[in-house]
Amino acid sequence: MGRMTRVGLIQAHHDVAGERPLAEHKKTATDKHVEMIFQAKKRGAEVVCLQELFYGPYFCAEQNPRWYDLAEPIPHGPTTQLMQSLAKETGMALIVPMYEEVITGLYYNTAAVIDADGRFLGKYRKVHLPQVQAGKSPHTGFWEKFYFRPGDLEYPVFRTQFANIGVYICYDRHFPEGARALGLNGAEIVFNPSATVAGLSEYLWKLEQPAHAAANGYFVGAINRIGWEMPWNLGEFYGQSYLVDPRGNFVGTASRSEDEVLVCDADLDMVRETRNTWQFFRDRRPETYTALT
Repeated sequence: MGRMTRVGLIQAHHDVAGERPLAEHKKTATDKHVEMIFQAKKRGAEVVCLQELFYGPYFCAEQNPRWYDLAEPIPHGPTTQLMQSLAKETGMALIVPMYEEVITGLYYNTAAVIDADGRFLGKYRKVHLPQVQAGKSPHTGFWEKFYFRPGDLEYPVFRTQFANIGVYICYDRHFPEGARALGLNGAEIVFNPSATVAGLSEYLWKLEQPAHAAANGYFVGAINRIGWEMPWNLGEFYGQSYLVDPRGNFVGTASRSEDEVLVCDADLDMVRETRNTWQFFRDRRPETYTALT
């Protein structure tokens, strides 16, 4: 038996039907995820990651300034503080993706990382932001540059009690450079909380991230929403959250269409074993890659 860490991945649907106050969106989604966090605890999870922008719908399907009011400070906002108390109560490390406000008019797509004793370890801000039309309406798409600035914290790795954790958010997964940086910075598990729909990218869902895991010798926990979020008709969020090991093998996969807490064991000794077998970090030639930057 190696150095085992039990990983929990939470995928869930958010009902957008009807015009509701933003506070109601946030409360409904937060209550649902708190319940699922406790489900993960009952199943022995030690590190749990929620989905992208977990406390509401994927509002980036439209460009509407009303959604700015969902943003809150990190770590001094109410959701981070709630999650810190939950982490301390459950003894689990939590990765919590939220809409961050720095000041009015300055917002990021962010994930807070909280250790099992409730300490706020830091945050990752999504670096790569999509701005593309999608769905059946010319007004529907992934309009993230309307809501967020590109992340400015580079690719930090957080030393939790259970593992060294990196975060890469949704569209980031299409860019191998940051995935490599997380490996070089010491990540043992990289979480990619997402909101991605069926269509163009679905075949890449189980291709790119196992490739990142194999190329860098770490585990990847990929999390996706489920279902339709009307009225935007952006597409169906297809779930299938999963954990892959440092050789790119699937450890466990969630369903396509159900709220689910996927819990899997990660043998972190595999990170060292795999990197010492495939000497990709030794054999890199960064001096030959300067044209990339």
